[in-house]
Amino acid sequence: MFDIGFPEFFIAALVALVVLGPQRLPAALRTLGLWVGRLRRSYYNVKTEVEREIGMDEVRRQLHNEQIMADVKRVEREVRAMGREVAGDAEAAEPALDVPLDAEAALDVAGALPVENTAAAHDAAAQSAAVANGDTAEGDTAEGAAPRV
Repeated sequence: MFDIGFPEFFIAALVALVVLGPQRLPAALRTLGLWVGRLRRSYYNVKTEVEREIGMDEVRRQLHNEQIMADVKRVEREVRAMGREVAGDAEAAEPALDVPLDAEAALDVAGALPVENTAAAHDAAAQSAAVANGDTAEGDTAEGAAPRV
């Protein structure tokens, strides 16, 4: 700790003997030993308290991690249940999608043709069919059809 070898220790003891004298040196060494013992006990008490706190922090961290894992598993179960529910709804809705529709009805369902335009589309289709068959009246010309003469 302090890297004190035998020569340094011997010189310190010799100085203490000269300064304190032979009568007070034993009492001074006894007091020094008591203080060193108290410092060691305090050091070990602080050390064990810190180790205990670190251990408690580790336990707290482990409990927190376990709680997070439990929450993750709970959310995973909920998501799987929702997935099964959605899959069941999709299977129940699948037969309704198998109904064949004609093109006009499909456009009406999709909202591509507004209701008021459907009648105009019928009229235009009927007129085109009449022009193709040659059944147009005089003055009645369809787009792309030649007038009768």
